[in-house]
Amino acid sequence: MPTYAYACKTCGHAFDAVQSFSDATLTECPACGGVLRKQYGSVGVTFNGSGFYRTDSRGSSDGRAAAGAASTPPASSKPEASPSSGA
Repeated sequence: MPTYAYACKTCGHAFDAVQSFSDATLTECPACGGVLRKQYGSVGVTFNGSGFYRTDSRGSSDGRAAAGAASTPPASSKPEASPSSGA
C-alpha cells in the first residue's frame, strides 16, 4: 500500500499515512483539527534495458535499412536491348 505525505495548513504538522488507493484523502489534522493538504514529491523511476535511450534504436535500425537498400539492385521496367548483329 502506498504512503502519502500530509501537512496541516494551520499548524504545519507534517506526517505520513499508509493508505489504500481506494481510501478517501485525509482532510483533518490529528494535532489541531485544521485543514490538511497532500504533499507531492519527486518519484524515483529508472528505465533499464535496451530501447529506452535514443542511441539504442537509432543506430541499429538505420544501419540495417541502409544495408538492405544497398544490397538490393533497383528493378528496371525496361527490357534490356540485345546487340544488333546486322549493320
